Amino acid sequence: MSSSIWNPTRRGFLAGSAALGAAGFLGVRAASAALDWKRFSGTTLEVNLVKSPRSEIILKYLGEFEELTGIKVNAEATPEQQQRQKTTIELSSGKPSFDVVHMSYHVQKRQFEKGGWLADISGFLKDPSLTDPSLVEGDFADAGLQFAKDSDGLLRSLPFSVDYWIVYWNKQLFEKKGLSYPATFEEMANAAEALTDASSNTYGFVARGLKNANVPVWTALMLGYGMTPLGPDGKLRTTSDEAVQAATLYQRLMTKAAPVGVSGFNWAEAQSAFLQGKIGMWLDGVGFAPPIENPEKSRVVGQVGYGIMPKGPKAQAAATFGDGIGVTAASKNKEAAYLFCQWVVSHDMGARLLQAGAGVPFRQSILEDPKVREGVTMPSAWVDAVVGSGKISKLALPVIIPVTEFRDIYGVGLTNMIGGADPAAELKSATAQFEPVLARSEG
Repeated sequence: MSSSIWNPTRRGFLAGSAALGAAGFLGVRAASAALDWKRFSGTTLEVNLVKSPRSEIILKYLGEFEELTGIKVNAEATPEQQQRQKTTIELSSGKPSFDVVHMSYHVQKRQFEKGGWLADISGFLKDPSLTDPSLVEGDFADAGLQFAKDSDGLLRSLPFSVDYWIVYWNKQLFEKKGLSYPATFEEMANAAEALTDASSNTYGFVARGLKNANVPVWTALMLGYGMTPLGPDGKLRTTSDEAVQAATLYQRLMTKAAPVGVSGFNWAEAQSAFLQGKIGMWLDGVGFAPPIENPEKSRVVGQVGYGIMPKGPKAQAAATFGDGIGVTAASKNKEAAYLFCQWVVSHDMGARLLQAGAGVPFRQSILEDPKVREGVTMPSAWVDAVVGSGKISKLALPVIIPVTEFRDIYGVGLTNMIGGADPAAELKSATAQFEPVLARSEG
């Protein structure tokens, strides 16, 4: 595996209340006398990360962990689709090339659990010689622990970042049209169409159109119709009237108000388009915000609003996803790898994550720390969107083993809809194709 793709400036791991630069970060809390961070000095860890604003924070400060522990870290961050393929292939072989893996709970939890690919770190968390006393289960949000524990209640990873979906909106474009932030789905669609002017290359809406990546957009909309893809009985509800209505709204937004070529957009392409200042609204995760306020990357600095998801016909819900960091069951350096995971979810790293606008930590103590909040560099509207979304949080993808197949199959149907296909017919076809896949996985 390659060495770290970020060559961090070594700033030193600060103790007590020392500041970490102008952003006002808290220093790392004084470690327990029983916890010897240098215990595994000389060890080399291989770390597999998903390329995102969250992993950028890890890579940026990686030198601090190496100085604190004496552990050398070779970290690789790759785009999520490639990372998921790589992890599945290597973990299935029983001989992964990495000790630590960054995982998307909403996609990989059941798959990793069934494969037995992650080490049980329950004992590590309770061991004072391995864990800082501030790191306890009770500090994690309930959703994080549900994600991180397996069906037997064993802790298989540490909850890292929760990601709510919000609407990024260009206030300048809205003002030119005399529009206000939409309160409902219908207002959102109407505003998107009103903002669209292909002659000036201006479009009212952008989201993921690429197959697989596009499914969370549809399921996020589905929540507003009071529906989830899978019922409590484990049966698919993807041909319900509500599912079809959500798909029809997706089609409307992506065909009448989105830029040409949107069927090839993942989050990165959608973000890039929004940064150019010609997009009215972008629906995606709250953790993708940092580049928006970066004048080196964005043409919309100071012009962007951060809104919680508008109300659907039956409900208002913020689609919720999450990341975790875990130790592979095959690792020969499990305890050292656990120290790395612990550092990733530490108070200071979580503060950096929140303050940079790169994500929202699962740890309550970080979110409730007034000094951390003071150092948030994102606009107050972003923090308001985080808090508001947390109050209407709801999982948008079914927690099932074949979630990748679910996204692949329905993703094709959604992409076809962008091309003009009938939503009801596409969902009927996708459901017929996916039902036996789900049945086999549960059997």
